[in-house]
Amino acid sequence: MADHGSTSEREEIHLPGSSILPLVAGIGITITLLGLIWSWWIVLFGGLILLYSAVRWIRTVREDMANLPTQRHR
Repeated sequence: MADHGSTSEREEIHLPGSSILPLVAGIGITITLLGLIWSWWIVLFGGLILLYSAVRWIRTVREDMANLPTQRHR
């Protein structure tokens, strides 16, 4: 193995926290599609679930990205 200097810096791997929001979005999509068969108010209900979960999911990802450390250049 080659030594690339006396100070070894490791790249930090960032993994997002666990979230139930993708599951809720999938449930909203499923309800919306079933509503296309049954009734318009079920489409509306599923759409609202999907919209709520998408907004929360995007907000969570933005906050998570804002908290990432900035990249250092030499």
